[in-house]
Amino acid sequence: MNRKKGIITLVAAVVALIGFTFIAVFGLDSGKTGSAANIKLGLDLAGGVSITYEVVGDEEPSAADMSDTIFKLQQRVENYSTEAQVYQEGSDRINIEIPGVSDANAILEELGKPGSLIFMDEDGNEVLNGTDIADAQAAYQQNSMGNQEPVVSLTLTEEGTEKFAEATKAAAPNHEIIYIVYDNEVVSYPSVQDEITDGHAVINGMGSYEEAQQLASTIRIGGLKLELEELRSNVVGAQLGSDAIRTSLLAGAVGLVLVIVFMIAVYWIPGVASSLALCLYTAMMVLLLNGFDITLTLPGIAGIILSIGMAVDANVIIFARIREEIATGKTVKSSMKIGFHKALSAIIDGNVTTLIAAAVLGFMGTGTIRGFAQTLALGIVLSMFTALVVTQLILNALYAIGFKDEKFYGRAKERKPIPFLRRKPAFFVLSAAVILFGFVFMGINQKNTGEVLNYSLEFMGGTSTDVTFPEDMSIEELDAKVVPVFEEISGDPNVQTQKVQGSSEVIFKTRALTVEQREELNGRLAEEFGVDENTITAETISSTISAETRTGAVIAVLVAALCMLVYIWFRFKDIRFGASSVAALLHDVLVVLAFYAISRISVGGTFIACMLTIVGYSINATIVIFDRIRENLKSGGRENLEEVVNRSITQTLSRSIFTSLTTFITIAALYVLGVSSIKEFALPLMVGIVCGAYSSVCLAGAMWYILRTKAGKKEAAKPAK
Repeated sequence: MNRKKGIITLVAAVVALIGFTFIAVFGLDSGKTGSAANIKLGLDLAGGVSITYEVVGDEEPSAADMSDTIFKLQQRVENYSTEAQVYQEGSDRINIEIPGVSDANAILEELGKPGSLIFMDEDGNEVLNGTDIADAQAAYQQNSMGNQEPVVSLTLTEEGTEKFAEATKAAAPNHEIIYIVYDNEVVSYPSVQDEITDGHAVINGMGSYEEAQQLASTIRIGGLKLELEELRSNVVGAQLGSDAIRTSLLAGAVGLVLVIVFMIAVYWIPGVASSLALCLYTAMMVLLLNGFDITLTLPGIAGIILSIGMAVDANVIIFARIREEIATGKTVKSSMKIGFHKALSAIIDGNVTTLIAAAVLGFMGTGTIRGFAQTLALGIVLSMFTALVVTQLILNALYAIGFKDEKFYGRAKERKPIPFLRRKPAFFVLSAAVILFGFVFMGINQKNTGEVLNYSLEFMGGTSTDVTFPEDMSIEELDAKVVPVFEEISGDPNVQTQKVQGSSEVIFKTRALTVEQREELNGRLAEEFGVDENTITAETISSTISAETRTGAVIAVLVAALCMLVYIWFRFKDIRFGASSVAALLHDVLVVLAFYAISRISVGGTFIACMLTIVGYSINATIVIFDRIRENLKSGGRENLEEVVNRSITQTLSRSIFTSLTTFITIAALYVLGVSSIKEFALPLMVGIVCGAYSSVCLAGAMWYILRTKAGKKEAAKPAK
């Protein structure tokens, strides 16, 4: 790149940054399309629609039927938002809360009347009803012309399979139609081509994949065991006030500035290039959140702020490589080219491994897990693009316009390998002690409270108290005056508050309250705030994070770990690299779990996001070290295996420290400036970041070395080949 092209590149980068930032702040039109203000926000940030259904009938529904209905409704409402919540209220009511919408009637019309689906033959006889359908999903299949067409794939229950086999046997000879009727309206009328006996059917003829999705959703909601009717619907305000958004965004800005200052101070000209790329990354993230229609919650904002720190990682790897090449006597220009090339494998392997985890979580997870996976995947792809393309272009442009002296880039210092493996017994004992200590505290917690962790109402359920105040109060006033009363009586530091729009009615959600606590609360509200006790209502509510969601999260993480192990095995041609990576990852999860048990931090909706973030972060740090071990093994030499591992860890130590530090800075800013719910997300994350750096440096290489030498003691003494 010559000087003229360098100037053009820099000007283009600055113009792009200004343009993207302008759109992110002000939008493309009067409706602020593309701006941060146009991003869909969750219930905690923007409120939404709250609908309460009641089971039709005199008999009280069984717990199994209620659980099944809630799970299927959760699948249905996720079409509106991955952050929608469905939970039980009392013994026969179900609450649905959908963020980012304000028209309850439109939602009710689209949602329809659950539990009213039937399949009918041409003579009007009922063939199947909704309870005979186990599942319905949109899919693609190859048609007779060899093209992919959208279809709806049906899976029937055992009883439904028998019914459908009999019905299709009668209808198949004349290709008769079977009508699918939902809420007294025909929604589809496929003809029967063959007798279907295996309980799996396909409906084709869809105009688009979206049409197939809609029909599948309709069949799923019609497949509920219980018939529901609307009891009430409200538009509710944000659970958190404007201060929550303001302080979180301020924390993000402070974290970004601190990271930029750090990068420039440590890396000089490369730091300037990465800072420009990082600013572009932030603005582009806002645009893509709009483009992919992702619903953003407060933990989501924290996740994006975290991704700002993680986005620096690739740049740190590249710049460390450039300095190493300069130290060998190569020119700056040659070092830059080689540095980007040598860093490529570590960046790709680390990010692809995390991307695999995001893909598995997005495919298998539900609710907040899927939303987290979407944001994580978006951040990974964007950070790779900005590091490998944008940073490289800007750095080459800065070199071309005159920053060619070695002093602008730095030179790696030769460091004597640190004998990490010699200290592995101490590291293993320390880690085992911390994890064991965590399990001991879990046992103590179980004995004292009945629960191993301090579960919030999102996991355990609780009490929803509906209060109408004499005068309207803002969320900030409620947090300052009323919430402390609820916290004192309930002993719950995480009271959730929702205002009903257009009224002075407020819904408070806490852990389960006893009769005595409810009476005390009613008296305090009447005495201190002039509330009429007769208007206060309280209902028991179920957890918003269902057992199916929790089980799905665990299964998704296990599958993700297996997929990551297979990928690392494939890339490194050695399953011991994969096994060591997953073992280090498991260590980090257990240590953070121990921290939750010891500190008694509330385990709520952010707990899953925190653990998933640590999984993605930890594996990335380990891959960088293993990439260097692989490279040093290929280069040959007279070092034995222990020396190779020690030298590899030492060579990547600055990367491990700097990346952890920049990520820690962003989360620390969030902890210092954020609201209480964000603090409870940030503190375990800071522990996870420190633990991830420790396990990558002190444990992962040692575990690989043990696995490598376990097969034969002589291998440890052989020269590396």
